[in-house]
Amino acid sequence: MAITGDQALVKKINKSIILNTIRQHAPLSRATVSTLSGLNKATVSNLVAELIEGHLVTELGPGESSGGRKPLMLLFNKHAGYAVGIEVSVRRLKGVLTDLAGSIVAEEIQTLDNHDVSSICDSIVSMTNRLQHKAPSSPHGVIGVGIGVPGMVDEEGTVLFAPNLAWNMVPLRSMLEEELHIPVTIDNEANAGALGEFHFGAARGLRHLIYISAGIGIGSGIMIDGELYKGAWGYAGETGHMSIDAEGKQCTCGNRGCWELYASEKAYDEASWQLPSRSTSELIELAAKGDPVILELYKSMGHRLGVGITNIVNSFNPERIIIGGPLSEAQKYMETSLQRVVAERTLPYHRRSLHIGFAQLGASSTLIGSAYGAISQFLGQIRVRT
Repeated sequence: MAITGDQALVKKINKSIILNTIRQHAPLSRATVSTLSGLNKATVSNLVAELIEGHLVTELGPGESSGGRKPLMLLFNKHAGYAVGIEVSVRRLKGVLTDLAGSIVAEEIQTLDNHDVSSICDSIVSMTNRLQHKAPSSPHGVIGVGIGVPGMVDEEGTVLFAPNLAWNMVPLRSMLEEELHIPVTIDNEANAGALGEFHFGAARGLRHLIYISAGIGIGSGIMIDGELYKGAWGYAGETGHMSIDAEGKQCTCGNRGCWELYASEKAYDEASWQLPSRSTSELIELAAKGDPVILELYKSMGHRLGVGITNIVNSFNPERIIIGGPLSEAQKYMETSLQRVVAERTLPYHRRSLHIGFAQLGASSTLIGSAYGAISQFLGQIRVRT
């Protein structure tokens, strides 16, 4: 199907292409921008001038000459503005302030006493305001806030279903924008984590990957050909609710034998372990001291995590699986059993070039990816498909 647009749209697309090129390859000259982007030099020159005027691009100074006058080198101005990224989980609210390149400037954390929608919204507003006040002076100030939530989210920013929060049909974006008066983006926390790792972490330069967020639940952010795959209606990635035990335990989603009951922090609730704590950080401390029960727990969870990953690998044939979220901190104690079961059970051709690793951004993948959601909206990144 042919796609048409007026001159304003074409200009917006071209400006987005130029800015993206500078962000990815700086420092570089206008001529190099033209070569890499495929846009003619006059278009590049005019739009770079607008980006400089808008404080998004700066001139570094002269670069190396290829025979004529030394070209002025261009840089992306990551300090032109700041973004807030917030992750809503069952036990806590975490927030970061980042520059436009995803570097963390300030952090906040707050324990959640309940999952009442109005209470959590108030906490998000208060945390966002505190982080805004920590932002250094910049031409554009705080340009928006991105929120990652453990549930299904539609294009309007409504949380359709978040079983671990007991939320249904919560118009979160509109509620927050009414209070904050800045742009708000809402996405599933695993999608946000995938974006964080794709743009700033272990997945840079890849095209096909699955990010698995493992904490109190499990979700997956699926990247296909460099784009988030959300399915026909935007709900793809709820892999924590695929059954790995057909007659297994009852899940809050209504299904039985869901993956997250056995491979997430929910596994801590199994009475047979008789755990002294339900905190991952405290259990990891015990594992580091050689506690045999905790070491066996994480070995078992690694095996079960690997069973689910096997199904994902055989279904999607990704280049890389990246495991993030709170449980990624237990990598040392889960990785051997996880890798073993994947090696034993995946189809040979699927695992031939597969790499399974843990998040480079650690437990901050979703936070940084959420902030990136606000940043990308501000920078006007546009993709056109034919």
